[in-house]
Amino acid sequence: MTDPIADYLTRLRNAIKARHRIVEIPASNIKKEITKVLFDKGYIQNYKFDDTTVQGTIKIALKYNPVTKQPAIVKLERVSKPGLRKYKGAGELPRVLNGLGVAILSTSKGVITDKEARVLNVGGEVLCFVY
Repeated sequence: MTDPIADYLTRLRNAIKARHRIVEIPASNIKKEITKVLFDKGYIQNYKFDDTTVQGTIKIALKYNPVTKQPAIVKLERVSKPGLRKYKGAGELPRVLNGLGVAILSTSKGVITDKEARVLNVGGEVLCFVY
């Protein structure tokens, strides 16, 4: 597999389209950090790291509106790819949907959102957009 983050986002996207409640994804450190950011920003209901196997898995409980049954995540978009990395400095961080969505970045301070990166005045690799 050449792009594990794209695989992670695709598994989430497919589970949302199929209206699954829980999705199981092979774990890695970067995927765990992205999952924590998605949980902190309210895009997923809950998550659990299962380290019983060698690689481990991440179980993610997806979040839906109880009345309209619409998913909390409308779109997941991969920005930086292995063939073309996208780096942004602290002054040129992207805004997703004029601040309504989040851009997830990999920085020297860890995996954080664009808003947190502006506060910390750090730039980094733009991993994905979520809204």
